[in-house]
Amino acid sequence: MNPWLEIPLADYEGHMALAAVAQSGYLAQVLERLAATLEPRSVAVLGCAGGNGLDRLPPAQVRRVVGVDLNPGYLTAAQGRLQGRFRQLELHRLDLAREGGDFAPVDLVFAGLLFEYVPFASVLPRIRRMLNPGGHLGVVLQLPSADIPEVTPSPYVSLGRLEGHMMLVPPRPFEARAGKLGFVTRSSRTIVLDSGKAFQEFVFQGR
Repeated sequence: MNPWLEIPLADYEGHMALAAVAQSGYLAQVLERLAATLEPRSVAVLGCAGGNGLDRLPPAQVRRVVGVDLNPGYLTAAQGRLQGRFRQLELHRLDLAREGGDFAPVDLVFAGLLFEYVPFASVLPRIRRMLNPGGHLGVVLQLPSADIPEVTPSPYVSLGRLEGHMMLVPPRPFEARAGKLGFVTRSSRTIVLDSGKAFQEFVFQGR
């Protein structure tokens, strides 16, 4: 069974909010910044969990929001938290490692810490079809560290199920694959959180 189907949302969100992790706030800030700079009218978040960061999207600007996740319980929580906030809210249960979405394309797709768990070579072409012409893809990749484990130890023991399933993605091959699919790199930067973990942020634009 996919480990993401065995991790309670409360455990995942509790882990991501720990001071030693602090990734939920970070990812929400990245999504908020993308929405402010790119001004999309429609946004899809892949691996949306319980909807982290979607509450930061301005409803007057972002009229349509699409959330995609493998865990149906996560989507149920997102539905309860976000219902009525946006003009159009769509939640889709998808295994992105095996299938693409059949929803209408959007202006912005955000994939924060997704590609550590799905094969980027096969998923990127599916994302390409999710975007409107000229649309943008925002990506956050976790970078390796010699001193910090890939999955930070925490009291939420269910997260231990991810060990052996997480695969860090080197940024250069990822960017090269995106380029072959017609994505143009608009920005790329490395950021280090207070936890010591480093991440690569990309913004691509489709042609």
